[in-house]
Amino acid sequence: MTSVEDAVGLTRIAPAFAPVAASRTAKVASRTVVAPRVTPTLERRQLWERRYRMRLRTTDAAIIVLAVAVTAGAQLLVLGTPIDAVVRDGAVLVAVWFPILSALSTRAAAVFGSGAAEYTRVAHASGLAFGFLAIVGVLWEWEGLRPLLLIALPVGMLGLLLARWMWRKWLLQRRRDGQYSSRTVVAGDAEDVRYVIDSLRRGGETAYHVVGATLFDGNAVELEVGGDRYPVLGNVNTVAAVAMQLGADTIIVASRPDGDPDFVKQLGWQLEGTASELILSSRLTDVAGPRVSLRQVEGLPLIQVKIPTYEGGVHLLKRALDIAVAVVALVPIALLAPALALIIKADSPGPVFFRQERVGRDGRTFRIVKFRSMRTDAEQHLAALKQQNEGAGLLFKMKDDPRVTRVGRVLRKLSLDELPQFWNVLVGDMSVVGPRPPLPSEVTAYDGTVYRRLYIKPGITGLWQVSGRSDLTWDESVRLDLRYVENWSVMNDLQIMWRTAKVMAQPSGAY
Repeated sequence: MTSVEDAVGLTRIAPAFAPVAASRTAKVASRTVVAPRVTPTLERRQLWERRYRMRLRTTDAAIIVLAVAVTAGAQLLVLGTPIDAVVRDGAVLVAVWFPILSALSTRAAAVFGSGAAEYTRVAHASGLAFGFLAIVGVLWEWEGLRPLLLIALPVGMLGLLLARWMWRKWLLQRRRDGQYSSRTVVAGDAEDVRYVIDSLRRGGETAYHVVGATLFDGNAVELEVGGDRYPVLGNVNTVAAVAMQLGADTIIVASRPDGDPDFVKQLGWQLEGTASELILSSRLTDVAGPRVSLRQVEGLPLIQVKIPTYEGGVHLLKRALDIAVAVVALVPIALLAPALALIIKADSPGPVFFRQERVGRDGRTFRIVKFRSMRTDAEQHLAALKQQNEGAGLLFKMKDDPRVTRVGRVLRKLSLDELPQFWNVLVGDMSVVGPRPPLPSEVTAYDGTVYRRLYIKPGITGLWQVSGRSDLTWDESVRLDLRYVENWSVMNDLQIMWRTAKVMAQPSGAY
């Protein structure tokens, strides 16, 4: 899932409870430096983070040992490797793999519970560990290297990713129960504060529980966002005191006061012992993780935004993933197709497959393939139903469309009508993940911004499908498609595929 931090544009700075500059300032004032008292709220946060990190560490160790044990079994029973060599190979793997997981911050609190960063770090750490072992193996002619690469790597990496997903589910459930969430104060101008709170709410993000706000403009005592009311306390000079009063351990700065370039630095000093995170919000709407990086130039912090590209090696990798997934998917689809064909033919006369012209990458048209879910005369009745359109924007949708057959309703509910589109993926017309494939009539009404959806291939699934599908407004659908187009990554594609499987099991917005 694209995290809410990406959507809002939240940038963490160094933990606010230990800035070096604050220590220097204290030394100037007194020869004796007294550490600030840590608040109970911060202690509770640090405690649950340590406990959760220990759970991850224990699980990681168990899975690595399990991967080593599976590999050892294959070496002993199949390859006949001497037991001393098996023990040595396993010990080396554990000694390299586990520390690299720690070194690449795969258990950092910043990646707990949201976004693809945690999975990406685990995959990178595992790849780095085996890359290092491969180099060592080539230099020292290590005979036991091949079983480690062929067995331990896939077993271990799959196990690590699955375990992280399971722990994430556990964490999100605890957060829904009101635990393991950061009590958060949002500070800034009213419009910016409202934008941050609304973005956190829309994203379903439970990591940040907003308990209040501090406005730099106006004299409001309450701020209403999406039907919820948040107390407004203090002013530009009392943000730290408000955080202490509300027991907050996270402060999000939605905007800085005019004429005060040192506001964030001073606030960080004031928050010592009170909060563990000071987060700066940026209105870089829909510019997400893969394109954003923070770097220092002569002490000046710069947010670097990479210009999106639509060619190159990373797109070849996406195409390779599409081919692999399509080939794997078409095998069970071919076995299922005869049964579905019989049911479709028995329910209503007409062909099994429905073909329709759609617009693909760069405006090129292609024929999309679906299992037929409507009567054969559906297009002739479209004009008469236009007045009953329940769709958003240019889309025509009806929850109780009379043109849909009885079998078609089930196929649509479970998204089974879209399975033949994997053939479109295999031949290169579509991608597994991408924007929704539009009709030519829709494209003719696009403005310059919406046309950017056609910069990459349309997909069988995408952010639009896992975020509500037909229940979305036109603007929301366009926003999700454009966010995907400009910020896609292979790891995000894999995450969307996984979320799509869950949506098919518990369908919402499909009709």
